[in-house]
Amino acid sequence: MAYTAYDWQQTLLEKADYAEGRLRHGSPVAALSCDEGMLLLTVRKSQPKLYEIYDRLAMGALGNPSDLETVRQFAVDFSHAEGYQRSAEDVSIQRVVGFAISPAFKRAFSDPRLMPMVLKAVFAQVGETPEEDALFVLSYDGEFHRRQGAACIAGSARAESRMTEVFKQGKSKQLKDAISLALSAWAAGQWNPPDHKEAKDKDQRETLQLPSASEGEALLQQALGQGDCVEAALLARRVARDRRFRALSPQEISPFLPNLKP
Repeated sequence: MAYTAYDWQQTLLEKADYAEGRLRHGSPVAALSCDEGMLLLTVRKSQPKLYEIYDRLAMGALGNPSDLETVRQFAVDFSHAEGYQRSAEDVSIQRVVGFAISPAFKRAFSDPRLMPMVLKAVFAQVGETPEEDALFVLSYDGEFHRRQGAACIAGSARAESRMTEVFKQGKSKQLKDAISLALSAWAAGQWNPPDHKEAKDKDQRETLQLPSASEGEALLQQALGQGDCVEAALLARRVARDRRFRALSPQEISPFLPNLKP
């Protein structure tokens, strides 16, 4: 039986449905620029979701743990090869995403014989100033987009739109502001609006419903009460040590979790 263009298109639709269905309940990841550097934040159960890739480069992801580890290792290997063949200054997140990872994702997604990568990822590169920071968001089909100042990934496009709206309404000049804003964005991405609010959105698509402060706090309390933890990391802009990537301690994060302080 011949394999037609219609069959190929149908396969892509089925792959997209499969990947989106697996990602729908993933915990959102927020990335923000601030004076101190670039903050990445999420809420997770056990396996870490934020990783250093190279000096000045980091990533966060949601999706299949094995796919995450494959991409992390591939990004690390490519970055170190680039640094060896060229120089450390030539290693950029744009080359990591655009020349290494995106083509591999596209091949897996477009080949009917291969399973798609069940993963969404945000990649960050810290610069000398916030204006020089770079953020890239990569989807399971290999498409990627550059963001300025803030970026997010979540289980659905609607959830990501809510997170983006939270970014627009807040400020992240200092690290403490960035942590608070990232937690609010995470809650917006995790939130499931009541049915009547969703119905209103269908009639007024330009209006996004966001969770209230109390609803966001309740989502965090529920997650932490189930044994999840807030994971946050900073790509420091100016450091007196070798590594810029630093995982934030629970003591640094706990002041931003109302009613959950130890």
